[in-house]
Amino acid sequence: MFQIKNLTKVFGGVTVLNSVSLDVNAGEVIAIIGASGSGKSTLLRAMNHLEIPTSGEVIFDGEALGIGNINKKRQQIGFVFQNFNLFPNMNVLKNVTIAKRLNNRRIPKAAIEEKAIALLCRFGLGDKVKASPSSLSGGQKQRVAIVRALMTDPKIMLFDEPTSALDPEMVKEVLDVIRELAQSGMTMVIVTHEMKFAKNIASKIIYVDEGKIAESGTPDQIFNNPQCDRLKEFLSKILD
Repeated sequence: MFQIKNLTKVFGGVTVLNSVSLDVNAGEVIAIIGASGSGKSTLLRAMNHLEIPTSGEVIFDGEALGIGNINKKRQQIGFVFQNFNLFPNMNVLKNVTIAKRLNNRRIPKAAIEEKAIALLCRFGLGDKVKASPSSLSGGQKQRVAIVRALMTDPKIMLFDEPTSALDPEMVKEVLDVIRELAQSGMTMVIVTHEMKFAKNIASKIIYVDEGKIAESGTPDQIFNNPQCDRLKEFLSKILD
């Protein structure tokens, strides 16, 4: 589904990603782990050109992403940010339907809203349809953000540390939603610091260090038999 070829990203003379290559196959759940500043979020953002690569190529469904097709392709790539990015002047229903309505003007408003309400109910937000974002908990805001991304019927979901802005008691409700999506067969790439969650949900773990993929493998390989010293050191710190 995704092919990332020799992707490099330079900010102000600093190389944040250094010739990264990665394949994402349909149905995979890939967790990206690594220390802060290692480049993992930049890699995720480059997958839908929220960060434009300095060099290299991102291919989605057999077509290289670029200026000419990026808006159309982004409708097939759901993205969930750490800090929700909800519109404060719109209620929940408007937040989750606005992109679908703007990009699909031929679909009746009522049909779009019906789909949105069904998704909100599916994820325990049926009573928040008319609520303002300011009245929601952090966990509820992130679930609304996930519903918004799902409204465009994406082929893949990208999550950028979806629980990092949440209080500890709200983390589980968001992880449960992501777990349900994984069980439904959704292709996903998740940047996360939740190691236990990554171990349980992912089909592949990628460890990013200093802008490179230092090691990748199954959860069992990464957590129980890491090969590179940097990964061993990272896991010893974060698992303790």
